[in-house]
Amino acid sequence: MHGHSTDGTIHFAHADSWAGTGRLDLVPRDAREAHEADFLAPLATRSFGAGNRRTPEEPDAFRTCFERDRDRILHASSFRRLAGKTQVFVFPEDHQRTRLTHALEVAQVAVSISRALGLNVALTEAIALGHDCGHGPGGHASEDALSPYVSGGYDHAVWGADVALVSLNLCTETLDGIRNHSWSRPAPATPEGEVVSWADRIAYVCHDFEDAVSTGLVDPAHLPDEVRARCGITRGSQLRAFITAMIEAAQQSGRIGMTSEVANALAAFRKFNYDSIYMREESRAQAKSVIDLLRALVEHYHANPQHMAVAFDGTVAPARSDEALLRAVTYVGGMTDRFACRQGLTLLDYDPARLPRGIDV
Repeated sequence: MHGHSTDGTIHFAHADSWAGTGRLDLVPRDAREAHEADFLAPLATRSFGAGNRRTPEEPDAFRTCFERDRDRILHASSFRRLAGKTQVFVFPEDHQRTRLTHALEVAQVAVSISRALGLNVALTEAIALGHDCGHGPGGHASEDALSPYVSGGYDHAVWGADVALVSLNLCTETLDGIRNHSWSRPAPATPEGEVVSWADRIAYVCHDFEDAVSTGLVDPAHLPDEVRARCGITRGSQLRAFITAMIEAAQQSGRIGMTSEVANALAAFRKFNYDSIYMREESRAQAKSVIDLLRALVEHYHANPQHMAVAFDGTVAPARSDEALLRAVTYVGGMTDRFACRQGLTLLDYDPARLPRGIDV
């Protein structure tokens, strides 16, 4: 269908379409930037022109610099591949989280907080969507697997900002939030980045618990008393409690944080997840299988760089060179779980019994 038109100059989706803006003038980017100056909180990050980027660009006519970052991340292959990467369970059931759905839930939590605090929502969302783009296959075990090959270790936050997303030429503020979203890293340089640091923890604690309940691994009745008392046992009540506690903390102090009683409950909740979900025997066995597979793949590509030429514009680094090793880590780190397993079977004649297994296997 070509749509519908009354005079041949403009087409509409529906024959009875009526919708319009009620105005003929537009709202250009610079007008919305001026609105930010008046509307956002005093310490919120302002959008400006094309943004502070490694390679200078011309400003977009209608999108702010952080809106462009958000759009670029959304269309990036490293973001799309998060759909095939482990959050907690390898080869999850349809209703269980992947690394992609985790990123979307982090964005929802972070935007809810940033909007209430008068921060830059576009920057917040860009950081949240991009924060895990450096994750390898198989969850956090990929960091242990790849660390021996990277000076200073493989940190998914740093790798995401400095390797996986570098081709997007993102703004400095966006990259800083991605690079420093982990609590073990230095504090982000923007309040929006600080919000994402909290939103990441809030989201994964709540949804990992929900997924574990659905599989029968844990029972809500076993949550610590302070968690059940302050946050409840459902994802909705838990998210509400944590988001509200952050908004109240900002009202009391003007800082990005969480009121102490609820923050203590969040810490207890996270410890419960570690003890009952992440560190259970099956999870440790899963992590070992991921580490063994990924290291075997890196060693193979390091010695046979021609097998990954397709990912590097057909060029081949010298075998066993430093460049080949960097490419091998980049290539393996970017894989989805299933692709890594298929490569192990195809290239390494890997024993299927040694591959990471789903929870029902």
